[in-house]
Amino acid sequence: MALTIGNARAILIRPDGNPRARGATARRTGLPAALAVAACAFAAAPDVRAQTPSPLGEWQYSAGIPLQKLYQTQIPDWQARLGVGMTFAPRYDGSDRNRVLAGPSVDLRYKDLAFVSTGEGIGVNVLRGPNWRMSVAAVYDLGRRGHDDPSRLNGLGNINPAPAMKIAADYVVSKDFPLVFRAAVTRSFGGSNGWIADLGAYMPLPGSSEKFYWFAGPSVSFADSTYMNSWFGVNAQQAAASRYRQYGASAGLKSAGFGITMIYFVNKHWFVSADGALKRLLGSAARSPITQTKTGGVCDVSINYQF
Repeated sequence: MALTIGNARAILIRPDGNPRARGATARRTGLPAALAVAACAFAAAPDVRAQTPSPLGEWQYSAGIPLQKLYQTQIPDWQARLGVGMTFAPRYDGSDRNRVLAGPSVDLRYKDLAFVSTGEGIGVNVLRGPNWRMSVAAVYDLGRRGHDDPSRLNGLGNINPAPAMKIAADYVVSKDFPLVFRAAVTRSFGGSNGWIADLGAYMPLPGSSEKFYWFAGPSVSFADSTYMNSWFGVNAQQAAASRYRQYGASAGLKSAGFGITMIYFVNKHWFVSADGALKRLLGSAARSPITQTKTGGVCDVSINYQF
């Protein structure tokens, strides 16, 4: 399930770097200040989704979180956000058929320490600084079921839903240049039983206003042979039970993509967010007989409330 929730509180940054409350008149201050306005306004509006293979980049699951403490001087001890949304996405990684998913989402945070999030999981920021953090979290991989596409997955069996551990790190270059780098390594226990690493970067874009903000950036994913063979390989037993030839997937580069995240504030509590991304499967994932299309896209829209 791919949904979005976030924080509707926004702050503007003066040219001298001092914050002031949302609603004040903004001056034209050039590109660095415009980026800062977008960064701080969206900093408390994290974009979170269920952890399952998706064309969305890893950075889109937590967009804005590392920017919040850089631009917002006072952060509430508790932050609670609820949302409901709808996602249009491939049925599974490499599928050329799509489906619609809908449902609720939850995001709870305590200071800069602990979080319970649909997208980031249940975890803690074990190391943190003014412009960076490192977290450890328990997440959940939804896997792949044969009934997701019976005509294409018949005989391949299921990749069962499974818990996983994720270690992630975010780093913001500076206030004047709010480029965010994110790295995440995830290990599932059950399901694919493999490792996957995601690297990405994103940045607030010019053209943002007090009510509209947007981010964009690339991402790339690597995986070990266990993960790759679970999702893209065909063993002898599967080849005998399906229409596919036997195929062994190798470790290495899995995919590369680009995503855009946008948000529109209705008032201080309510906002609407939209996300889109394209991903291109690479290496042995692209050559797999299971892969119906190398390029996949996803888009979602959600309505969110910040308490």
